[in-house]
Amino acid sequence: MKAEIMGIGTELLMGELTDTNSSWIASKLPALGIQLQWVSIVGDDLPMLTEAFKKGMERSDIIFTTGGLGPTQDDLTREAIAAAFDESPTIQQEVVDDLEKYFAARGTSMPSHNLKQALLIPSAKFVPNANGTAPGWWAERDGKIIICMPGPPAENRAMWEEVVEPQLTELVEDEVTITRNIKTMGMSEGAVDEVISEFFGVENPYLGIYSKADGIHLRVIARAKDSASAQALIVPVEQAIHERLGEYVWGYDDETPEKAVGMTLLEKGLSLAVMETCTGGALTNNITDVPDSLTYFKGGAVVYDGAGLKANGVPAEVVDQHGVVSQQTANAMAETVRRNLNADLAVAITGVPGPGEFDGKPLGLAYISVTNGTQTREMEMRIPPRRVTIKRRVPNQALIELRRLVDEIT
Repeated sequence: MKAEIMGIGTELLMGELTDTNSSWIASKLPALGIQLQWVSIVGDDLPMLTEAFKKGMERSDIIFTTGGLGPTQDDLTREAIAAAFDESPTIQQEVVDDLEKYFAARGTSMPSHNLKQALLIPSAKFVPNANGTAPGWWAERDGKIIICMPGPPAENRAMWEEVVEPQLTELVEDEVTITRNIKTMGMSEGAVDEVISEFFGVENPYLGIYSKADGIHLRVIARAKDSASAQALIVPVEQAIHERLGEYVWGYDDETPEKAVGMTLLEKGLSLAVMETCTGGALTNNITDVPDSLTYFKGGAVVYDGAGLKANGVPAEVVDQHGVVSQQTANAMAETVRRNLNADLAVAITGVPGPGEFDGKPLGLAYISVTNGTQTREMEMRIPPRRVTIKRRVPNQALIELRRLVDEIT
């Protein structure tokens, strides 16, 4: 099945908002056996939107839209589909009742403009939205489908996972698609490409390579008449990746560094503390994004200079002799915070986030230390000199090194 995605809203064209929904939806389609062919952004203009839907139905089997389902005059997705289908929308009282209850629960009455969110054409059905006032639409005409979802990412993704994806799974019956995402860290994209080059360019199973903040991802996509046959296509490719890149593989599928290490810490009953300079709390934020982190994370410190390190117990002689940005200081930071918080393990990061050099050290230089008190993993990193890149990559690498140390000692 061929598909396209339309991000709807003049605010997207003006650069006031970034369309993150389209890329997220696109990442979900291969596993469903749906081939994405077009992605576009269309402004809040009724004739333009109507024409976009007409053209979309000529070239695609499914159109996914995000945005334009609100109550204001510039929310025109419903009106444009009605015009493209040449059907008249009518108010559905059950949705009006639901909207009134939604607002009443929040201590207010429903604005009259929200009535437009209860409009429906004969060729469409509502898609429930448990997280907002805008129900989606699932419209069908002449074998073509238009699925409309709200613009706010939290509403969009919940609607996809709870309603849209399960229905699409039932719809696509001609083949089964299975994906396997293998995540590596420590080799460049070009080096990984060279090591497993013979697997690229094959249609089925397809192997894609992607550079991410947490390393190089390899996604294997296989299509077959049933799950067992699709899995059989993936196995030899995955085995080859492990044989050649095994020491660099740190996770799979939806795992993140913080989830992967969190699961390991929970399984082993180990606790963790951190101290970081150049990442400004990004490491702590990643760790605490995992709901179970309260079980194993004892806390830490975010500092930015030598005085802050010394105030947190890092030996002055180490900082003065080697500087804030050094492997020796990173090691001392890790051991200090581990002892201070009586943790089993500790991670420390120090480096130069910019805008320029620091104490004669170049922008993008970073040091990681992971310790359990008797064993220590050290790493020097040279990151592209962009603050946002440093704050993303260094914490991810630190968590991956943490997991590797735990695997070594247990």
